[in-house]
Amino acid sequence: MPATPYITDLPVIGEPSIGYLSVVDFHNLLPFKPERIYWTYYTPESIVRGRHAHYKTEQMLMAVSGSILVNIETLKSELFTFKLDKPGMGLYIPPMAWHTMQYSHSAVQLIIASSHFDEEDYIRDYKTFKLLKTKQ
Repeated sequence: MPATPYITDLPVIGEPSIGYLSVVDFHNLLPFKPERIYWTYYTPESIVRGRHAHYKTEQMLMAVSGSILVNIETLKSELFTFKLDKPGMGLYIPPMAWHTMQYSHSAVQLIIASSHFDEEDYIRDYKTFKLLKTKQ
């Protein structure tokens, strides 16, 4: 399992005259077995979502419409900023990575997660996340 977030290009099939199709092949493009898919939309541009990390869950984020600015901090104090603005790209977020997202108003974010929702898997307090960093 990769320890740091990364961008992956998804297959883009088509041409301008007929449109495009992108595919996430669960066996080849995802470094985990998907258990849940969900999406966010109509998020006001002034709202910052996320503001959490997961103990175990891995995720792949995609902007199927609009753009999403994603900031990530790892337990190794690595800081990453990614702009998702093409439907043919995905962002892998590993466990134990604090992340925030800010959206253009037209953004539709699709998330593929490695686990079902479990509140116990969330680290919602940044101070708690920082304490986990000192234990590394």
